[in-house]
Amino acid sequence: MDETTPHIHATIVPIVTGERRKAKQKKQTEGKRTYRKKTDTARLCADDVLNRDRLVAYHDDYAKVMERYGLQRGVRGSEARHTTTAQYYRDLKRQTGELETDVQQLQIEKQEAEKQLKQVKREINTEKLEVVKTEAKTSLIAKVGSLLGGGEIKELKQENELLRGEVAVCDEGIEKLLTLIQEQRRQHGRELTEVQAKYIKEQNEQKGETNALKKWINRACRWFPLFDDAFRMEKFCLAAGFTMEQTDRLFTFRPLEYSGNLYSEEYRRSLSVTNATAQIKIVQEDKKQRFVLHINGKNILTGLRSSFTNSIIT
Repeated sequence: MDETTPHIHATIVPIVTGERRKAKQKKQTEGKRTYRKKTDTARLCADDVLNRDRLVAYHDDYAKVMERYGLQRGVRGSEARHTTTAQYYRDLKRQTGELETDVQQLQIEKQEAEKQLKQVKREINTEKLEVVKTEAKTSLIAKVGSLLGGGEIKELKQENELLRGEVAVCDEGIEKLLTLIQEQRRQHGRELTEVQAKYIKEQNEQKGETNALKKWINRACRWFPLFDDAFRMEKFCLAAGFTMEQTDRLFTFRPLEYSGNLYSEEYRRSLSVTNATAQIKIVQEDKKQRFVLHINGKNILTGLRSSFTNSIIT
């Protein structure tokens, strides 16, 4: 399940007996053999068990056995292709960017929730202060009413009861809002922790894959010196002004018609060319091979040096 399409790898050791199939064919064509093995000798021969017809038959037989489990056979002659390593890392980088955006959004929401909580606390303190003032006024009015008496005092008492009811409703709403804010904070905390854990895990996996890829690249550079020099030539072509697609075309060693500017890091200037022919070639220098970019059949370094020198003199 490590790719978009679920698949299975099977390792087969092709131990067979009998005369080699190619040997039979050779015998029929030549009429004699210089070497002959015993027909009952065990040997390794992938040609007998891993030819194209056998592999197709293996797929068919396996699909029949696994049909009851819901597994369907792959399409015959499918032109499906695996995701390239470069595309895989571009997708992984894009997913990492989306996760970072989600983390930033959750942090912003957390800060907003904290601001709301502080605002509610201030409002709660204000409401409590108003309640204390109301109670103090009610007590004062009750004392005055006990001394003087009158219908106005009764009306004030009724209004005071209404105010108490409204304060109680506000307190209840504030409590519900506090509970909701706390639940949102806990939910945001859980989501933030999950996103961070997922982000760290993917970063570690990406780091491990990157390290493994770097090791293979280093080994490939030791095994194939031209592979190491290819990185230098790719960087040189991109700096000179070629696009990535044009650089890929140049590494096929086919001529490329180019019109545009060629930049020289040595002179820090650009030279305009029209309908020039660019081509990468392999040359022998100092007992080793290396890539050289030619423009109109000449080494680009020599050609640019000559062109810039002439332009400066002129």
